[in-house]
Amino acid sequence: MTTVQKRRARARGGELDDCLRACAAHSGKLVGSIDRRRVELAEQLRKLLVVWGTTSVTAPVPAPAGGAAALLKRAVKGPATPSVSIGNDLLDALLAVANKALECGYDDELNLALVISDTVLAQRKNSRAGWRLRARLLEALGEETEALEAYERYLALTDDDGFGVRARIDGLKIAADKERELFALLGRQVPRAQDFTRRPATDVWAEGLAAHAVGDWTQAEPRLVGALLTLAAEDAPVQDRQELLSQYLDLRTAVPGVDLPALTEAVALYAEQRRSRMRGPVTDPTVGGVRWITLGEFRNQIAGKSICLIANSGRVGASSMGAEIDAYDLVVRFNSYRIDPKHTGGRTDIHATIHKHGFNWDQRVTTRLVFGGVSGDWKYSLRNRLVPGAQAHLGDESLRWPVRNIGKLGNDVWSGIPTTGFNMLWLLDFLDVSPTLDLIGFDFYESGAYRVPEAMKLAITSVHEYTSEKDWVMQRAQSVTDTRISLR
Repeated sequence: MTTVQKRRARARGGELDDCLRACAAHSGKLVGSIDRRRVELAEQLRKLLVVWGTTSVTAPVPAPAGGAAALLKRAVKGPATPSVSIGNDLLDALLAVANKALECGYDDELNLALVISDTVLAQRKNSRAGWRLRARLLEALGEETEALEAYERYLALTDDDGFGVRARIDGLKIAADKERELFALLGRQVPRAQDFTRRPATDVWAEGLAAHAVGDWTQAEPRLVGALLTLAAEDAPVQDRQELLSQYLDLRTAVPGVDLPALTEAVALYAEQRRSRMRGPVTDPTVGGVRWITLGEFRNQIAGKSICLIANSGRVGASSMGAEIDAYDLVVRFNSYRIDPKHTGGRTDIHATIHKHGFNWDQRVTTRLVFGGVSGDWKYSLRNRLVPGAQAHLGDESLRWPVRNIGKLGNDVWSGIPTTGFNMLWLLDFLDVSPTLDLIGFDFYESGAYRVPEAMKLAITSVHEYTSEKDWVMQRAQSVTDTRISLR
């Protein structure tokens, strides 16, 4: 029985009412939690309960008096109204909960995410977001074969791979191949290991550790490798295989007089499969010969030029301002921007994007600035998402997180995580070398989002200080119309 099957045996999934009651019950478990991830999950669960409280198969039902407590009571007892079907609002709320539960990574939360995943796909068998959730969940549970199938199903349902799923698939497949090569190599290097593949891996592994503890490597190694070969044959969860592989190589490295060429061959395969699993294949280490630019070089690049920043808003999508936008010297667009030349203009000179999403990274631009708060995560995303030849210039570490790293605006001054747009706008205002600095369509989500189709379902996250950002902009505005805010 796989990890997923065992979890499903403990959790009920597929029936929407059962799933919603499970969510409500889990909401009660999180009361008083000080874990940041669980606090964020609790907020998403609260929003889900509100949506559920106003959802019915017939007509909307007012939320009962008493707020969340009453909703929780209703959830535990079961709905008084007819069983609900999954509408778009309910689907989005469920997916938001599942994604937060997956981020938590704890067993209870993974079980909850699994229930939601089963329910969403039972209700919407062609849900792209549902299949991507399923794939990520299976990967987190170490069931890579099933995860690959789910990722493939997701790709079959979309034309826009903004989340880098194809590269993820390639990386997992390469990692699986290299891992098989490694196990085959260990089997050849330690032929006696086959004698220990007929008993439970945990027992054999414990015997190997005991032999190693008394300094008998000749008895320890075949047992350790035998346990590893058994795990591979049983297709044990990836995490189990990886943990024991790492332990074995650590022990082997410390053995006096170890056969260095043989060890090097094994370690090289281990490193390659780990690297592929983490970041996917790297076809061009130089990223197409891109030129990295510093803060000073970016300043020189924009000096004396008129600049417009185009919001991903519904107002832009209906503006008919395409020709005016293209008349600026430099056009800046953000994240998952959408192009409709009549309304948005057709040119993009600078693409500013958060490192977490891969939308439009394949679109040709002069300069790409990728923002991210954690240096290691930022570097990881650059290696995974950059498309060789899609940019001539790429911002270096000095341009990674302008508001925090250049402006030194800490949480005590700016408590929310700065948006991509605010990082870019703050940077341009700070450099102060552009005679024209206009914001087109910045209505701070009043007209809704206007993005590439694959990104339209992305929630407007609550971690940003949109009100503070709007106040910052309006304090510096020289003129304001329905579509344009001029800061210069």
